[in-house]
Formats: sequence, structure tokens, C-alpha cells
Amino acid sequence: MALKLTSRNVNGVTVIEASGRIVLGEETNQLRERVKQVLASGAKKIVLNLGQVDFIDSSGLGALVGLYSTANAQGAKIRLANISKRFHELLQITKLLTVFEVYENEAAAVSSFA
Repeated sequence: MALKLTSRNVNGVTVIEASGRIVLGEETNQLRERVKQVLASGAKKIVLNLGQVDFIDSSGLGALVGLYSTANAQGAKIRLANISKRFHELLQITKLLTVFEVYENEAAAVSSFA
């Protein structure tokens, strides 16, 4: 299933909701471009809602790390919400759980910026 991205603003936080797969190729490029557009528009608070993402490969994980670094360099913050149990385990194994701020749901991630 191809990656589908939708963006919306919730209480001054840009929420990017992803559904499908984040894998090498068009999907990772699409995610990078969307986040870069959001950053270029001046957004400093971003939540990636990954509740509908059914698969992330190493390239997808690499893209998320790259976006995290890009956002930090621009004074913005990216938080993850609604990640699957499998993705949570992957972040734990790779020690990236200490890098990303991960929230159980979108509302918790949005309110963490308050």
C-alpha cells in the first residue's frame, strides 16, 4: 500500500498523519518532502501520527532520523504518536527510543507541546 499523508493544524501543532508503508523509494521521499514543506512554512511543532502505518523498513527509519535532525537544526521539534508495538520494539532495539519522543496517541503528543 502506497504512503498517504494528510496534514492539519491542531492547537498550533502541525499533525502529519501517515497511512501505508514507509519504505525505500517514493514513500520515504514523499515523507521527507512533506515534513520539509511544513518546516519551510515556519512550523516548529510537528507530530507524526503513525497509527495507520503498517510497515517501516530501515530506509523509513533512516528518513525519520534524518527529519528529526533537520527539524532540530531549524529549532523545530518532531514527536511520534500512535506507533505500532512492532515499531516501538524496533525503536527500543536500535536505541532510537531515547532520541524520539513517542506518545501513545495524537492528543497526548499535541498537548506535550503546551
